[in-house]
Amino acid sequence: MEALEAARSHAGEAKQAKKFDKVFKDECMVCFRSPFSPDGLYVNLNTFQGFCRHHVDLDHERSGNVLYLNIKQTKVPVEAAEEPDKPDKLAIGVPGGFDVGKPKENIEEECSLAVLPLGTLVPLPCPDLPASVLESIISIQAHESASAQTEAEAWEEERNISKYADSLEQLPCSRKIPMDPMQWKCDETGVTENLWLNLSTGHIGSGRPHWDGTGGNGSALRHFEATGKKYPLVVKLGTITPSGADVYSYAEDENDMVLDPKLPQHLAHWGINVLQMEKTEKTMAELQVEKNLSYEFDKITEAGADLQPLSGEGYMGLKNLGNTCYMNSVLQILWTMPELYQQYVPSAEAIYKSAPPALANDFLTQFAKVGVALAGPVASDVSDVVSVSPMNFKTLVGRGHPEFSSQRQQDAQEYFSYLIDMLGRAEHTDGSRLNAPSKTSTKLLEFGSETRIECLTSHRVSYMNERSTVLSLEIPLDAAVNIGEVADYNEREQKRQKLKSEEVAEEKVLPKVPFAACIEKYGAAEEIEDYFSAYLKGNSKAKKTTRFASFPSYLMVHLRRYYIAEDWSPKKLEVLVDIPDQISLESLRSRGPRPEEELQPQSAGEEADETLVAQLMSMGFPESKCKRAALSTGNKEVEAAMEWLLVHGDEGEEPLAATAAADADSIAMLEGMGFGAEKAKAALAACENNVERAVDWLFSRIDDSAPVQEETATPVDDAADHKGNYELVGFISHMGKNTGCGHYVCHIKKNGRWTIFNDEKVAVSEKPPKELGYMYLYKRVE
Repeated sequence: MEALEAARSHAGEAKQAKKFDKVFKDECMVCFRSPFSPDGLYVNLNTFQGFCRHHVDLDHERSGNVLYLNIKQTKVPVEAAEEPDKPDKLAIGVPGGFDVGKPKENIEEECSLAVLPLGTLVPLPCPDLPASVLESIISIQAHESASAQTEAEAWEEERNISKYADSLEQLPCSRKIPMDPMQWKCDETGVTENLWLNLSTGHIGSGRPHWDGTGGNGSALRHFEATGKKYPLVVKLGTITPSGADVYSYAEDENDMVLDPKLPQHLAHWGINVLQMEKTEKTMAELQVEKNLSYEFDKITEAGADLQPLSGEGYMGLKNLGNTCYMNSVLQILWTMPELYQQYVPSAEAIYKSAPPALANDFLTQFAKVGVALAGPVASDVSDVVSVSPMNFKTLVGRGHPEFSSQRQQDAQEYFSYLIDMLGRAEHTDGSRLNAPSKTSTKLLEFGSETRIECLTSHRVSYMNERSTVLSLEIPLDAAVNIGEVADYNEREQKRQKLKSEEVAEEKVLPKVPFAACIEKYGAAEEIEDYFSAYLKGNSKAKKTTRFASFPSYLMVHLRRYYIAEDWSPKKLEVLVDIPDQISLESLRSRGPRPEEELQPQSAGEEADETLVAQLMSMGFPESKCKRAALSTGNKEVEAAMEWLLVHGDEGEEPLAATAAADADSIAMLEGMGFGAEKAKAALAACENNVERAVDWLFSRIDDSAPVQEETATPVDDAADHKGNYELVGFISHMGKNTGCGHYVCHIKKNGRWTIFNDEKVAVSEKPPKELGYMYLYKRVE
């Protein structure tokens, strides 16, 4: 038999999958077909990479390998089982947690040895095959798949023992806490729910409000602050049982749910016998589980509406792989740009052919794979597929990153910026493999901003330009158009809390801020108190304004809804922002230096101390800021320069002492290494025209997420080529009290109608909640 002869002659190519090998047997390396596809999956016996029938010939051509394990799987429904118990623990894959392990179908598997290019399938088991081939097949079948190795099989909320528990100070007992829950009430406000006992002082206070504003008024936290922040541990009264209770630490270095090993003794001090207590309120974990079960985020997810499901080309969902809704939303909104489609989808096969052997590690391959699934035509053999699992892509992008490699929820804006930087680096390195090698996708989102600083003493001005891919806007709450209504609502709510009113709570009134106010805040003049003026050779007050030096094809707007409070706890601005479908930024167009203006001189002849600059750079500060700090503090000592950096680190500045203009040969040499002319000039200027140092300077910044600043009085781009007029095409919304928890969805305008992408669920949007968005994608209109 020809197939068996081929197997014997190529038996030496077959390898056994060892413990630390990656076996990709869940889906095709370059598309999302799987063993459940009609032709199954072909796993290379030498590289352990899996391919569908459409792409296995490509791998055979690239690798020269002949032998593959063909895996075909079929789902067979199982008989209906009893309704599973509802989870009562914030956990996955463990008793009491969310049950993700019990399948609704049995999986039947059929395996064969595939021999290419013949395409012949040899049914297994087959005793006539060489021992090395059989051993390879057995090792692949027994090996855990690559995706299973990276997924969390079980996850549970971890609580650490509070470092304050062992030696907790407890004041003399001035009161006994009743054992009867009916007698508990807040010492400050009189409310009777969500009560927390301070284990040190015996004070009963109300907990903080939940994400939706219900549940408490924060008097327990206010008591902690009023007592000098000395008594951090509180216990939720209604959760006390013989087996434990919810304990929270308000301490700034913990500020989380904790464990108190001495809780029975600490409660006994206030007259509570844990052995006689029964639970009367939901624990914090149960409340969180309830939110995960019900997704009571009605406005953003459009819950309650009978939404029409969508599928097919452009409407592919992305499965949530465990807190990956942030990634799913970012990918969906990125691939709504047709220019990205043109760059990747038509040339996808060419990208795969030109990829290095390890396809799982090739960014362009994995990015194209996602793009073809989300934006490309749906093949007939997968027409019933409505969502895919981008596990390989998540693993690749997150590799080496402490947060994005984890299973924790992340900030979508941070992930977007990180992904765009990675995309830019990959296209810069391997752009020749793309459909339009001379055009990088990041240019679609990149815009130039110009910062103008005017010294208020000398009226000399300086200009600084930089490039960004996200326009981050503050939300000025003082610009709300309904301040009076919000104040009236808050007053009524406080009365209800004090009177323990049983009337039905009214819908919360949130501040309404016009989007125009956010834009106005961005363009407003900002005063700098302690600005170093090169002309005065000293400090002075200055005025700083920012304008657009160029307008991108797509503008990603980020509203700063989340912030870190003074106590270092993450907070969210509960505010509605009136988002228009069309905006014009023409009023914020930069004009560059005007003829009548006098520019700040360059500090010629004055040099920063190299040793001092090196010390500051080792702390993570950029070189230009370190030089400015050294000069501004007289090159004296690192402590003074460090203090200057902490105070002035975010301020604009005029360029440092200029060097001679970079010569054309040096610029050409750096351009030959793949760097742009402007970056080459900036590097040479920063390194005194030393090419070797300039190369190090550029490569040391190639991974920086911050834009490279090009300190020049000339605008970075000619904004006159395009108008700053935009139309909204999509937005990402986040539900939750901070970006480390909650859920993301995205809404995209497709074919004239709004569509909601909620992980694998895709449907027509009836009422897109634009006023609650976190990130907005605008497309430039000419």
